[in-house]
Amino acid sequence: MPYCTLDDLKNHIPEANIIQLTDDEGLGTVNQARVDKAITTADSVIDGYLRGRYTLPLLTVPELIKTIAIDITVYKLYERRLDLEMPEAMSNRYRNAVKLLDQIQKGLIKLGIESPETGPGQGHYKTNKTTEGRTFSKDILDKF
Repeated sequence: MPYCTLDDLKNHIPEANIIQLTDDEGLGTVNQARVDKAITTADSVIDGYLRGRYTLPLLTVPELIKTIAIDITVYKLYERRLDLEMPEAMSNRYRNAVKLLDQIQKGLIKLGIESPETGPGQGHYKTNKTTEGRTFSKDILDKF
């Protein structure tokens, strides 16, 4: 399941801009295949940051991830059109999206969904050994 859709993009930027970014043939319509490719690229970038912190694919898409996906997708659409100048605001949104992903990866920002680290029964080791059952004591090990 993609993190954003064409309708999400249309709510974010005017459809005319999406047409301009995807319609290389001059048909006057949005090229769905190019939009899908940009969305897939954005999803891959996001998954690269979330992998290891959250179980993928995400069953529900948090609003923050959807916003990040939209920003990265629009950036990728602009990036493919070398004849158009990338708006500075779009570059800033992309950089901010990557910073947010980095903070999510480091655990500074939580998505509010279960992750391998917060899931039930995760992160705790169980053992049947006690300190009395050691073969080598700390004193013996410290000599080496």
